[in-house]
Amino acid sequence: MRILILANNDIGLYKFRKELLECLISDGHTVYASLPEGDMIPDIEALGCEVIKTEISRHGTNPVQDLKLMQSYKRIIKEKKPDIVFTYTIKPNVYGGAACASLNVPYVANITGLGSAVENGGMMQKITLSLYRYGLRKAQTVFFQNKENEEFFTNKGLALGKHKMLPGSGVNLQYYLPVEYPGEDTIEFVFVARLMKEKGIDQYLEMAKIIKGKYPHTQFHICGYCEEAYEDIVKEQQEKGIVIYHGLVKNMQEIYEKVHCVVHPTFYPEGLSNVLLEASACARPIITTNRSGCREVIDDGVNGYIVKQQDSKDLIEKVEKFIGLTYGQKMAMGTAGRAKVEKEFDRQIVVRKYLNEIEFVKGMN
Repeated sequence: MRILILANNDIGLYKFRKELLECLISDGHTVYASLPEGDMIPDIEALGCEVIKTEISRHGTNPVQDLKLMQSYKRIIKEKKPDIVFTYTIKPNVYGGAACASLNVPYVANITGLGSAVENGGMMQKITLSLYRYGLRKAQTVFFQNKENEEFFTNKGLALGKHKMLPGSGVNLQYYLPVEYPGEDTIEFVFVARLMKEKGIDQYLEMAKIIKGKYPHTQFHICGYCEEAYEDIVKEQQEKGIVIYHGLVKNMQEIYEKVHCVVHPTFYPEGLSNVLLEASACARPIITTNRSGCREVIDDGVNGYIVKQQDSKDLIEKVEKFIGLTYGQKMAMGTAGRAKVEKEFDRQIVVRKYLNEIEFVKGMN
């Protein structure tokens, strides 16, 4: 079959859908990927995909640009004649879905998170929901990554009867293997995310400052792209010895080998946290917020601790609680996390669900 994938960036497609792409190609399907220019496009092409470079203003709200995007998708569909289209993230879901609907091509959308425009309410939520209603009206299936997102769409009457659940993007259990738990000369924590307010970097930095003052044998690592607003703050904290900033890290296993716990205090509206899945697969305890996209990965007190959103005091208390555990208890939390992702979040579960969608189209022809 001819399969077209519409995505908004190369990194997400390669990191979280690579196994799906490999499976589709090994099964003899022709796979096209429409996405903007990016450093990982050669890696995607090396898998055997034909990449169609397509400009997307990921966060823009210019209706003229968005109309051009939909026209681009229509042109691609007419040229490549796919048997089925898979879409990811808001704009490909909306405008790619609308293009597929107008041309009567089967399509499967993946809701990778509601996004701030929807979660924050107001006029932008109304506009975005109207676009979703239009884009998803003829979808074969709409995949969700957490129950809260699905319930939101259900309550709004969007794509009813087409909903199916995925375990997020899943995690590659053969790539992210358990790593030996480090010794306790120091107790090391890491924040892995874009350094932005909604990811909880303020709470992490405040916690690190307090905990470092009380427990000098602790270390606090930060990995991720730093937004301009936090550059000076992080630089100052690093110079004071409070945090260690690594920038963007390509091989996170090397970081997980060093740390005892991953702290993810996000309140960003994501589908399901890949950071938590990857950390758990490496047998690392996690401390994260009580919100959709995070709570699915954690059993409080078993493989880590849940904290309140935007609550530095609660985060400090839970980190102190973790520090107070015995070495064996910390290690047991990591082992429990690995067992949980093995049972519930294997990426092959996601691959099989997509293959089922292809089989459904085959059955219709």
